Amino acid sequence: MIKVSNILARKGGRVITIDAGTSVLDALRLMADKNIGSVVVMEDGDYVGLMTERDYARKVILKGKSSHETLVREIMSTGLPRIVPENSIETCMHIMSESNIRYLPVFIDDSLCGIISINDLVTETILSQLETIEQLKTYIHS
Repeated sequence: MIKVSNILARKGGRVITIDAGTSVLDALRLMADKNIGSVVVMEDGDYVGLMTERDYARKVILKGKSSHETLVREIMSTGLPRIVPENSIETCMHIMSESNIRYLPVFIDDSLCGIISINDLVTETILSQLETIEQLKTYIHS
């Protein structure tokens, strides 16, 4: 069974963070520079939520707000389900589907240790299937 810890081992647990008082425009610039779809929002050194491209589209663009004047804390997603490295990717897929979200924060105790995306789950599933195929090919040819 593939676990979140496998994903974090492959991609690393490094997260890109931004302060909740940062303008949405600056957050978007950071996300574009890093080629990421979400950024971890921190306040006083603590995790408080995530800002995603979906947050921007729905809470700024569609409401006619200014990206320069709106702060990240005003649009970030909070209260996201928390997962742990021992969770299976199947559990994560279920949580994401049920909650209609694309990102999950990963915690050890109360410390954020990574973020996984739906793309991470798909990639890990494909890699696992390719590994199984190679094992079966080796078995058949031996």
